[in-house]
Amino acid sequence: MEFPDLGKHCSEKTCKQLDFLPLKCDACKQDFCKDHFTYAAHKCPLGFTKDVRVPVCPLCNSPVPVKRGEIPDVVVGAHMDGDCRRPPGQETAKVFTFRCSREGCRRREMLRVACEECRGSFCLQHRHPLDHGCTRRGPPGSLAGCLEPRPSGASREGLGSWLARHFRFKVK
Repeated sequence: MEFPDLGKHCSEKTCKQLDFLPLKCDACKQDFCKDHFTYAAHKCPLGFTKDVRVPVCPLCNSPVPVKRGEIPDVVVGAHMDGDCRRPPGQETAKVFTFRCSREGCRRREMLRVACEECRGSFCLQHRHPLDHGCTRRGPPGSLAGCLEPRPSGASREGLGSWLARHFRFKVK
């Protein structure tokens, strides 16, 4: 023990390790070892004063100040609705560009939702063929592997039995 005054003990109650290069917490001003110097590792009571994060608006890339106790998503949403200053070229860009093809519906969607049977673009409420009164009915998806067309008298309900008979005939 040539240098008894060199280094300090870690201030964490469970550690107390002698560290020759201790790190001082800038919030609570105590000395810690390399394992406990972060705010979370030593559960710093004043860590919230130093750990401040500022969200950035995704449209104008400017920081949005958030007060303590406020939810950042709500504050950024209010900023986007109110005083967001978008770049000049971005103001005219529309987000909801795909209009519903159903008669009387004025809704728009961000992504194209196409009907597999009539290939029309619809909103989420009218995306199913029964919801938008689909007029063109193509071949059902269950006949994807069958090359022969189904008989004209076969209905959708009797399709399973027709397929079973068809495949039994092919196997024999």
